Amino acid sequence: MNVSASTLSLTVADVDASRAFLCTHLGYEVAMADDGFVSLTRGDAAVDVVLLRGGTDVLPPEQRDQRAAGLILALTVTDLAAEEARLRAAGAPITMPLREEPWGERLFQMTDPNGVVVQLVEWADAAGAADPADNDAMVVITPSTDHVTTSPNATMAGLAAPSRGSSELSTWTVTMDAGATGPEHSISREQVWTVTAGALEVTCLGRTEKVAAGQTVILPPGLLRRIHAPEQTEAHVSMPADGVASVPGTEGTRELPWAK
Repeated sequence: MNVSASTLSLTVADVDASRAFLCTHLGYEVAMADDGFVSLTRGDAAVDVVLLRGGTDVLPPEQRDQRAAGLILALTVTDLAAEEARLRAAGAPITMPLREEPWGERLFQMTDPNGVVVQLVEWADAAGAADPADNDAMVVITPSTDHVTTSPNATMAGLAAPSRGSSELSTWTVTMDAGATGPEHSISREQVWTVTAGALEVTCLGRTEKVAAGQTVILPPGLLRRIHAPEQTEAHVSMPADGVASVPGTEGTRELPWAK
């Protein structure tokens, strides 16, 4: 047997809704179409998809009232985290967030208007995976919701940290809503903030500087600072991995969970 192509045929209630979903979010194109029927393709290794309207007489009578259920359309992709971010930004209905299974499969799921589950998958190379305990090994970190901390003023998403393979630096992203202001505090180590979207107003030693997108501010260790976002803002932050915070009027220091 020589298989030249693969096609998944799905019976759905609304052909146009599933066609729009697959074309808009997953890059499928219409190869053929007729009333109650559409054939979709991507021109790469992805399986072709045929959508048939339920009840159509091209199906045997015993199949005409069946619907796609208990089925997952799984597509293996590269840079899964980037695809998940793209689809979230596009408003795709992500019904299972990005996760990693113990056997090395990374995946997330969407569900189309007809209930068809689409799963995007990326496989970790277990044989070539770096051991974080090996200081000479390269470590690739995939963003995860497990490392996100939300405070009343900001959301911090951890990237590099000692618990995730780095030995000297911690890095994370900060998202602040317009009008949000963090508490006055100091950090025991130098921090470098690069604003990637929006702007920040940073006050330190009685001096306030506006840091716009594309600009970087270096905050010395041990000095009180306050950070305000006059507009929706995102920033990338780095510091030595052992940095801790101090807040006036409170005893002791506080660890930064997203940087541990």
